[in-house]
Amino acid sequence: MSVEAVAPTSAPREPEAWVFDAIGTRWQIDTDREVPSALRQAIAARIDQFDRDYSRFREDSLVTRLSRSAGAYRVPADAQPLIDVYERLYRATSGAVTPFVGDTLVALGYDAQYSLVPAAAAVAAVAPAGQDVGATVPRLADVVDDASALRAGSVVHTTRRVTVDVGAAGKGYLVDLVAALLDEAGFDTFTVDASGDLFRRGTPIRVALEHPYDRSKAIGVVELGDGALCASATNRRAWGNGLHHVIDGRTGLPTPQVAATWALAADARTADGVATALFFTDPTALREEFGADGVRIFSSGRLERTPTFQGEIFV
Repeated sequence: MSVEAVAPTSAPREPEAWVFDAIGTRWQIDTDREVPSALRQAIAARIDQFDRDYSRFREDSLVTRLSRSAGAYRVPADAQPLIDVYERLYRATSGAVTPFVGDTLVALGYDAQYSLVPAAAAVAAVAPAGQDVGATVPRLADVVDDASALRAGSVVHTTRRVTVDVGAAGKGYLVDLVAALLDEAGFDTFTVDASGDLFRRGTPIRVALEHPYDRSKAIGVVELGDGALCASATNRRAWGNGLHHVIDGRTGLPTPQVAATWALAADARTADGVATALFFTDPTALREEFGADGVRIFSSGRLERTPTFQGEIFV
């Protein structure tokens, strides 16, 4: 996910702003009244639980255990919405979006230590333009003995070690979980901003779509109310010639054609996932599958959008 490709603009700010760091990024929750201490603790605990399940950057996570050895693992109780959106993303992109790209990211240098030093073989794979020789990305059937058993709360038996990365939709899903806690607490007006993944409840706010090559400019503006806007850009997590975090699961290589994407949906996990899928699939096709509107800008400067995208595009 891009961390700066979505930026609130001239929207009216709520009187209370709670800013904190979590899962390696900056969060801001704007509300129409102060978030009580007990709710802040509940939100912090929910984020920590999510991180302990899905992070590949901490030693005690489920994902880290999966990356070390095959075995029997219980699927987290909250996993079903994430499993469902990944299944749909995989089908909609013909396998390009998959949670099994973690080992490829590690080989490219985006590892738990943030070494950003790719293995020699990974560099050789990326260097020849268009050469389809990336690291092999496993399919679900390569990883578990019974793919139909992959459901929340079930025990899954893996047949090999694998590094899972839920970066395509995971942060958006966590935004949804935090928004649900605010809803349950009776907040009618709020914004959850997880550095590029936004969920808004209440009066619409104006949000700028940051230009991928010039952070002082915007390529457009949207009004966001009672829904989510998520963005992704290849230049936000890039650390070498052709090396970035958006991996094509069919090739095991960073995708070169699209520079940045934005997606609007009813919930953040869908918007986050569609923002990733836009690197590989036409916006209109994704609109038909997910009911989400999208914009993508290519490295060449060409721009595509869904006809129903509710916003002003400047380029």
